[in-house]
Amino acid sequence: MFTGIIEEKGSVLARDGAKLTISARAVLEDSGLGASIAVNGCCLTLIEKGADWWLADVSDETYSRTNLGDLKPGDPVNLERPMVANGRFGGHIVLGHVDAVGEIVSPVPQLVVRVPRDLMRYIVEKGSCTVDGISLTVFNLTDDTFEVAVIPHTSEVTTLGHRKPGHKVNIEIDVLAKHVERLLEHRN
Repeated sequence: MFTGIIEEKGSVLARDGAKLTISARAVLEDSGLGASIAVNGCCLTLIEKGADWWLADVSDETYSRTNLGDLKPGDPVNLERPMVANGRFGGHIVLGHVDAVGEIVSPVPQLVVRVPRDLMRYIVEKGSCTVDGISLTVFNLTDDTFEVAVIPHTSEVTTLGHRKPGHKVNIEIDVLAKHVERLLEHRN
């Protein structure tokens, strides 16, 4: 489980088929073989690492359902390790399971993101949503968009400062909303 508080911005060093190599330092400090690391909000498994890089296997399914399939060497990525039980919980509950790929309509500082209409039922005014793994508070909901006021710090330390209209972003909606809906379906 993650929080959506990005620990560092890394970059893609190489993409060779199912192998994705990413530059990093902070997220490698206590991460060993088999560790989970969220890349743009998508949970990947560390299979090899060096002093300032790590390697993950990425399935065709993951490439097709996330924006990871669009990555090329030099592209920045958001990185986060799973939360620890005795740490602060600064964001919201994030699983690292991408629900959909959204599209940037308007860039920061007044970020507007378009998402599939069927996901909008889970998004509430002043609720949480992750965009490329970043825990954000949303407002100004429409049938298929939401807005986020992005502060300069977030723009600088994440990929949001690099995103332009038309860029694809990973979206994970609040898991609690999905669970509540599922429970209510079987209420009869």
